Amino acid sequence: MGRQIEVDETAIIFDRRLRKDGTRQVTPDLAYLRLGIVNVMFSGDPDDPGRPWVLVDAGLLGSASAIMRAARRRFGNRRPGAIILTHGHFDHVGALLPLAKDWQVPVYAHELEHPYLNGSASYPPPDPSVGGGLIAALSAFFPAGPVDASPYLRPLPADGTVPHMPGWRWLHTPGHSAGHVSLFRDRDKALIAGDAVITTRQESAYAVAVQRAELHGPPMYFTPDWDQARASVRMLADLEPSLLVPGHGRAMTGQWMRLALHRLADAFDRVARPVRGHYLRSPSNAADGSAYRQP
Repeated sequence: MGRQIEVDETAIIFDRRLRKDGTRQVTPDLAYLRLGIVNVMFSGDPDDPGRPWVLVDAGLLGSASAIMRAARRRFGNRRPGAIILTHGHFDHVGALLPLAKDWQVPVYAHELEHPYLNGSASYPPPDPSVGGGLIAALSAFFPAGPVDASPYLRPLPADGTVPHMPGWRWLHTPGHSAGHVSLFRDRDKALIAGDAVITTRQESAYAVAVQRAELHGPPMYFTPDWDQARASVRMLADLEPSLLVPGHGRAMTGQWMRLALHRLADAFDRVARPVRGHYLRSPSNAADGSAYRQP
């Protein structure tokens, strides 16, 4: 099983910035809400009603009310300008349909994710054989099927910009899924990594509960192409981010985080890639899941 890259506790100062709306403040215009095993992000200045805000990812099934409650407390009655998806796995789109319907806003995702978001294809199934803990063992029961958000679904702009998030650009970071993206802002080197890099050992229920300061590659049980995943981690490390907001785990900042990210990229095959698993032998990187072959 893979091992973690430890990070100094000073890198997780954001966990002490818990607001009344339940979010953790990262910058004046960026916060994240922890929903059990996954995070959603709010981009936009709550004190600037002249600009729309954006929700990044849509959490687990049943979390729509918690997301809307936090949004109302943070932004009042303003609706978002858009929902941006890093990818379409079940724990990132669980509340997507009720949110999009209630807010009547477009949903943007990389075109390679669209088959999983318009009802036409299922993801390659999770691989519990990677081991590592209870969540990995239970992953065989996680849904891989698509959602159908086609009335709201739009492709991310080809020029790399992110709708309603000025200064941000999206980066294609595949491996965990064919159309996975991360978001980066050059001005302050803020990185929303999605699941390309996470800060908890997502395979383990204990590690998810404890949330120690450590860096990991993407969740093992739902990553079908490890060579692409390694290249994506290298790309993100080379950005030299000043802060990192992951899809799973605590946000991190500073020199220790950057050092750990480079260590993760350098030692990816040793510490992030599982020692066993179906996708080590048969990677699946087709956008419609067609490259998957039954174990």
